[in-house]
Amino acid sequence: MRVERLRQAFEIEVVYRHFPLHPETPAEGRTLAELFAGRNVDIPAAKVRMEALMAQEGLPYGERTMTYNSRLAQELAAWAETQPRGNAIHDAVFRAYFVGNRNLADIDTLIAVAAGVGLAPEEAKEVLQYRRFCEAVDADWQRSRDLSVTGVPTFIIGNRGLVGAQPYEQLEMLLLESGVKRQVP
Repeated sequence: MRVERLRQAFEIEVVYRHFPLHPETPAEGRTLAELFAGRNVDIPAAKVRMEALMAQEGLPYGERTMTYNSRLAQELAAWAETQPRGNAIHDAVFRAYFVGNRNLADIDTLIAVAAGVGLAPEEAKEVLQYRRFCEAVDADWQRSRDLSVTGVPTFIIGNRGLVGAQPYEQLEMLLLESGVKRQVP
């Protein structure tokens, strides 16, 4: 993955921030046809493009037919990041959504994802039921608005950024132009 290559090559810390991608999506989700209705999107062609982008990153991509509200998954991830080895939640949520076509608004699904990466399921349930990381995600959403972020992924270094699945060389250039130092071998 490009981000992992960047971590190995540069003195950087990767911090995930949460973004309100389709926050209006209901808990039960919507079909991709509903999501893109009236937007002249060729869904089969978009899927082929996504599969190619994922393959370039070495990531799996399943037969996704739905989109789900990711707010609770973001709150779970915000909590998980405070736990030992909790960053594994990002890959697990990715796989649940993009490979498994799982509903990320479903608390039981999220508890299972958390347990799958070794996080305490009882604590995950409590975090989700009582919305313990709601404010943290709200702050990320506000930061996204403040920075005029319009899509995911967005890569930000200082006050500069790139939107979209950029080639490694573009990300490397962003780091170098931002004064980030290379790792010393």
